[in-house]
Amino acid sequence: MIYCDNSTMHRLSIHFVGNKSNNERCGLSKSILQLNDTDQALFMRYFLSPFKLSEYFNLYHDMGIEMNEVFTCADTIFANPDTLLEQSANLARHLYAQSMHPKIKGGEFYTAYFKDCIVDGEIVEAVGLFKSENKDTFLKVYPAGDGFEVESEKGININKLDKGCLIFNTEREKGYIVAVVDNTNKDSEAQYWIDDFLHVRPRQDDYHATQNIMSLCKNFVRDELPQQFDVSKADQIDLLNKSVKFFKEKDRFHLDEFTHDVMEQPEVAEKFRQYKTAYAQEFDMDIDDDFAISDNAVRKQARVFRSVIKLDKNFHIYIHGDRQLIEQGVDDHGRKYYKIYYQRES
Repeated sequence: MIYCDNSTMHRLSIHFVGNKSNNERCGLSKSILQLNDTDQALFMRYFLSPFKLSEYFNLYHDMGIEMNEVFTCADTIFANPDTLLEQSANLARHLYAQSMHPKIKGGEFYTAYFKDCIVDGEIVEAVGLFKSENKDTFLKVYPAGDGFEVESEKGININKLDKGCLIFNTEREKGYIVAVVDNTNKDSEAQYWIDDFLHVRPRQDDYHATQNIMSLCKNFVRDELPQQFDVSKADQIDLLNKSVKFFKEKDRFHLDEFTHDVMEQPEVAEKFRQYKTAYAQEFDMDIDDDFAISDNAVRKQARVFRSVIKLDKNFHIYIHGDRQLIEQGVDDHGRKYYKIYYQRES
């Protein structure tokens, strides 16, 4: 659990990072920004309010964590906060080098140093990296003579952080605990912030363990199960519903308990175990057999567990309950049908 409501910001630098492929500039400031109390409070709200997350990451690099530029700069700032301006310029240059996709927008790049952040009960410092790419239009209305006049002005909406990252000074040997926000592009160019600039990977915690095993379950039921067994769409949905029910009702995931309660048939359970091993190898991830279930991960993943059968372009059947109340067949004319039993309609 991360808590930043009582955090304080002690240093802030601003640079401009344009799109390198479009020959935009990288403008570096030569001084730390000085803020009054009102402006500081606005920046704190702008920077920290979007981080209502349960999903965390670690900085990493295939050649060793010291090769990750963001890690090196943040590490230096934690060791000596007076180096923030110098290291923020290094970070701005690094971000500029990654801003090569023609759709990437230029904008202000902020580096901030925070104190009194709480991570799992521990008080730690944090380095914040933020970028504003979009400007909103604001109207200024003011009295003039017997009436009013209006001016328009473009500026930053402090309720809409485009891109952000908080690097907490804990778990250094694993690449620090990192929280990430990216509220702009959802296409391929958006990956420059998370993958190319920050270069992070999911933190190995209960959230990602839950997320990984639920994704594995969905893929197994949707892709692998029909190849190995004669199952209908209704059977697949029933298995998905049982999986979600298990994760919502249990506090811990135990592989043996899950396969017994959800898969039920020994041959299906064995295929699931084999698929789990192959899945972990293919995606280079560790998937534990025993861990605490994250409620936040369950709520997020449950949204993509589809419980609908689409019949041509005429009907959709949503299955949320007892599989025994729906039957499938073919009539004398060769037309396929589903028979549904119910107590009442509403």
